[in-house]
Order: sequence, then C-alpha cells, then structure tokens
Amino acid sequence: MAGECLKPEQALGVTRRQFLGTAVASGAALLVGKSDVIFGADSTTASKMASNPTFALGGDLTVNRLGFGAMRITGEGIWGWPPDRQNALKVLRRAVDLGVNLIDTADAYGPDTSELLIAEALHPYPKGLVIATKGGLTRPGPRDWVPNCRPEHLKQALEGSLKRLRLDRIDLYQLHTVDRKVPLEASVGALKEMQDAGKIRHVGLSNVSVDEIERARKIVPVVSVQNRYNIEDRKTEKTLAYCEKEKLGFLPWFPIGGGRGLKPENPLEKAAKDHGVSAVQVAIAWLLERSPVMLPIPGTSSVPHVEENITAAKLILTPEEWKAIDALAS
Repeated sequence: MAGECLKPEQALGVTRRQFLGTAVASGAALLVGKSDVIFGADSTTASKMASNPTFALGGDLTVNRLGFGAMRITGEGIWGWPPDRQNALKVLRRAVDLGVNLIDTADAYGPDTSELLIAEALHPYPKGLVIATKGGLTRPGPRDWVPNCRPEHLKQALEGSLKRLRLDRIDLYQLHTVDRKVPLEASVGALKEMQDAGKIRHVGLSNVSVDEIERARKIVPVVSVQNRYNIEDRKTEKTLAYCEKEKLGFLPWFPIGGGRGLKPENPLEKAAKDHGVSAVQVAIAWLLERSPVMLPIPGTSSVPHVEENITAAKLILTPEEWKAIDALAS
C-alpha cells in the first residue's frame, strides 16, 4: 500500500505456477522496435502502443518500457544466494539480450546479493543499461523487512550499492519506503545531498501517496514512483493518475495478485485460452496498455519465463477483451 513498507507475504508473492492456476496479473514487457505490436483493432489503441515504446525518466534518461525486477534472483525468501548461481547470471544476461535496459533491484534483496549478481553478470555494463536500486529497508532475517530511512543510514546504503554495483553514480536511486519514525523531508533531504554530490542521477520514491510525492518534490526532483499495482489491486490508482499528469514513471511492484477474487471463468483466463497463451502473457498486454508511463518490471528466476514475458509483446488483444479484463477491478 502507499506509504507502507513491504510485508513479508507481499515481498514473497506467489509462484508463477500458482499464477497460472488462478489466472492473476503479472508484469509487462515491450521491446523497442516492435512498432507492429498493437492491442486491439481501433487506431487509437494501436497508435498508443506504437508511439510509446520507450519512456524518458527525468526527460533525459530514455529506457525501454521493458523492465526486469531482480528481487527473485536471490535465495528463498529473498534471502542469501540462489541455489543455482549460474542460472541467476544467465537470467540477467538473457533479459538484457532480449532488449531490457532497465533493471530494478535494492540493497534489501538478499540483502546485497541481487546487486552483487547484477554486477557479476553484466559489468562492464552495456551502453544505455540503467540500474535502478533502492535504500531504506533493512533485513534482520529472512522474513523481516524493517524500515530505516534515517539520513545517515541512507547515505551508508547508497555507498554500499555503489560498491556492489561497481558504479560511480546510480542512475535511479529510490527511497524504498516511508519510515514513520523519520520525517519524510529528512529522508528525501539526504537523497538530495547525495544527488548534489554526484552520486545519484535521478531520484525515485516507492510505497508513497500523492501527498508524499508532492512533499518530496519540494525538496528534490522526483522522476519515478514504484507502488503496488496489478489488475485486481488498484488502490494506488490516484498515484498512477498523478504520475501520468506529471510525466513521472510508474513502476508497479507485486504485479502478480492473489487471484482470490477471480472466478475460474474470467476474462483474463478466457482471453488466454482464446489466444493460446498463458494468463501471464495476457496480463502483460493489459498492464502495458494501461498507461504510457507504466514501466513494469516483472521478475523471475527462470530464463524461459523471461523469454515468455517478452513474447507477450506480440499479443494482440481486441478492445473488447482489454475492456473486459480492465473491468475485473470494478
């Protein structure tokens, strides 16, 4: 929810197999150059998709609207090293090979291991690759997510991320949550200091409300927001609308919902059956079409699933299918 830190069950989410069994929402992927990919037969929908294959963070950092979330390349419970380290490296490399140039991570994933794996797999980084990371959540144990957005901690967290990622500057550094024990202005003020020092290019926020975004923007330019959002859970709809108005990137986290509110025969599952694809791929089409500022970052520990996500960019949904899926939240 906006303004709250990750809950353990939210951080862990559900498996892709569970998703396929309950037909819920997932992330989205779009390759640059796929101008022939359209969703629906009407010209308005087709034009929207064809004309927005990329997004410019802060107006000067252009990324493909295909992203990859690197939380699940770590061990079970988002803790420690993955059971197959070489597979994790292959997943990262394959994502980039397929056109991903925005990878989202955090110092809390592992902790530290996600960032270390990214550097091991991809450094020296290909030109144009954007590594977005976050600070402000700590991990006392495998199931624990504890906010710490004190300025001194955020500065230490940034230095750690720079070292692990082998970077001199983070292109997009995001406040992972709002710490109720620390004034938001103090946390954001620390990010501004680090940006002024040349260690951050752009600042983003996560788990925030519209009011909190506006408070933060009085201190430092904000280029993106990362909030929980999926087909069924749109509690942060107002935040998405604000991002559209202000041209801020919106990175939806927990794009896989629980599916508890969906009947076995629902528009998402029906469209998947009609097109001969998975519910995941249909959800990808919907999420990407939802907004031109949407920058989905689906995560996986499987090379085939990375490939499946990108294949979903070729899916053509009719306007009727898209509207029926969109109505699932009503």
